Parts: sequence; structure tokens; C-alpha cells
Amino acid sequence: MRWQLILSQTFTGIRRNMAMAVAVVLVTFISLTFVGMGALLQFQVNKMRTYLYGQVQVAVFMCPDRSNVPNCAAGPVTDEQLASVQELLTSSDLGSYVKEVIHETPEEAYQNLLRITDAPWVERVNPEDMQHILRIALHDPEQYEVIADELRGVAGVETVIDQRDVLEPLFDLLNKSTLLAVGLGLVMVVAAVLLITTTIRLSAMSRRRETSIMRLVGASNSFIQLPFLLEGAISALVGAGLAIAALWAGVRYVVQGWFGGGENSLVNFIDTSDVWVIAPFLGVAALALAIISSLVTLGRYTKV
Repeated sequence: MRWQLILSQTFTGIRRNMAMAVAVVLVTFISLTFVGMGALLQFQVNKMRTYLYGQVQVAVFMCPDRSNVPNCAAGPVTDEQLASVQELLTSSDLGSYVKEVIHETPEEAYQNLLRITDAPWVERVNPEDMQHILRIALHDPEQYEVIADELRGVAGVETVIDQRDVLEPLFDLLNKSTLLAVGLGLVMVVAAVLLITTTIRLSAMSRRRETSIMRLVGASNSFIQLPFLLEGAISALVGAGLAIAALWAGVRYVVQGWFGGGENSLVNFIDTSDVWVIAPFLGVAALALAIISSLVTLGRYTKV
């Protein structure tokens, strides 16, 4: 097979249909950028979930004065009840789940409240209005229910709160953003397929006479079709390359630069290595789009 002739025909076809080739590049670029953004966003969600779940604590609020919870009908938690709950958390039944237990007194809770907010209503709050809190760090945050089941109904315990409940709405929002990005990418992929088929069709129609002559002199189907396949593949790969470059620049200069990802960041942000993880898949996706679209079109317009 004469590759020099095939490549010559390929680039001739691209020059003849330059506008359509550029359109294929742009649509492939946009579609794969959205798909890549969706993948990277999911990487970020997973990293944030792993990091933040490792930081969350189970908060056990002990009975305060004048609580409406039935378990606190006997009044505020006593020292004996507080000691009993702490002993339970370090017992053989729960000790393997619990990494650390921090006792926050009402005074400490009040000081923490002053530190995190300066709302006007804070002036009407006194240390006596606060309650004892046991903050529990777990070896595996997914085991929250084990702790909650053991502490429900225990004398002196008002409620047990898992801080993951605060984070889940954030993760749900990010997951929906991922689906939106991927959905937009798939819509653009459909547009890319239509543009690639249109480009190949126009190219095949414009060279129909050349194709007929090549068939008369005994050229094989693969020899006739290969230039058209290469036209679509080259345009799609250029679009994929631009998408990868855009994703790399976005992660490098926006995520790592603007949001301050790095060693001093409190959040483990994605980095450029994650872009290189998805780069081969974007390249393969671009090739698959081009080849499938081209083969569907060539069977009719090259009269194979």
C-alpha cells in the first residue's frame, strides 16, 4: 500500500473541506472537554469525600437543662451518666471503632460558638445554655451507625449527629454537576458524529470521479476508503488534543493556581496527573467517533 499517495489524498481532502474540518475539530474539542470536565469533577468529588470523611466526627450531645427530648426528661446529664457514656465508648464493644473521644464542656462549647459566629443572637446566649458534647473520631466514618445504635436511648444522651449529613448535600450537588457536564458532552458528541459524517460525505462526493477511476484500475476498497478515514481521524485527534490541553491548563492554572491546590491546601485538589489519566481515553474516544462515523458514511458514498 502506497502511504505517500494515501496521505497526499488525505491532506488534499482536508484542504478542500477546510471549513468542515475546522468545524469537526471544534465540536470534538468542545464535546471531549465537557466529557473530560465531568471525569475530572468526579475525581475531585471522590478525593474530597475521602479527605473530608476522614476529618468528620460523630457528635454526641448530652442532655442539657430544659430539653424536650423524652430521653432527657429526668433533667440535664449527670457526671455519672457522662462518665458511663465515655466508658462505653472505650469499651471492648466500641473501642475498635473509636479513634479518639474529645469532651467539650459547656464553657468550651460557648467559646467555640463565639469563635465561629458573631451573629447578634449570640449576645443572648450564656455558657449555662450550652451542653456537654462528646466529639468522636472514628477509624472508619462509614461505621457511624454502630456508634449511633449503641448510644440511642442511653441515659444522659440527647442526640447523636453524624457530620457527614452536612457534607452529603455538597457531594450531591457536585455529583449532579458531573452528570450535567457529561450530559452536555454527550450532546456535543452527537453533534460531532453528525459533522464528521457530513465532512466525509462531502469529501467522498467531491472525489467521486477519482474514486471511480481508482476502482477501474483495480484499487482495493481499503485503499479507497483509507484517505477518508484518515481525514476524520486527524480532525478528531486534533480536537482531542485541544481538549486535553484545555483541561490541563484549567487544572494547572485554575484549580491548582487559583484555588490554591497544593501542599498547604486544606482540600486535596486534583492535579495535572489526573488529566493524563483520562487523556488516553479521550484520544481513543475521538478515534472511535471518527472511525465509526466514517465507516457508516463510506459504505454508501464510495459505493463499496
